[in-house]
Amino acid sequence: MTETRADRFARELAELKIPDPAAGRGSLWLRIGAGLMVSGPALAVLAYFLAHNTSDPLAQRDAVVLALVGVALSVVGAALFVRYSLTGVLRFWMARQSYDLDQLGERLSQSRIPLDDDAAAPVR
Repeated sequence: MTETRADRFARELAELKIPDPAAGRGSLWLRIGAGLMVSGPALAVLAYFLAHNTSDPLAQRDAVVLALVGVALSVVGAALFVRYSLTGVLRFWMARQSYDLDQLGERLSQSRIPLDDDAAAPVR
C-alpha cells in the first residue's frame, strides 16, 4: 500500500512528538493577551474621564496611575499575543522545514550522483 504525502507528513509529525497547540495552554494565553490588549486602552480611557470630571488633585493622580496601569496592561497583552501567535506559526514552520530537508536527503540519496574531486577544488 502506498502512503500519500499528507499521510506520511502526519506520521512524521507524530514521530517528532510536537505537542498539539490545541491541547496546550497556548490558546489560553493567546486569549488572555488579546483581552489585555482590549482592556488596557479601555481602562486608560476610563481613567481619562475620571481625571477630567473632578477638581480634586488626589483623585486626578489616582486616575493618572490607573491610566498608566491600563497602558502597561495593553503592552503586556500585546507581548503575550505576539509570543503565542508566533509560537504556533513557528512550530509548524519548523516541522515543515524538517520534512522538506528529509525529502531532499531522500532525493539526493536515491540519485547517488558521485561528486567530482575537481569540482570541490578551488579555482585558481
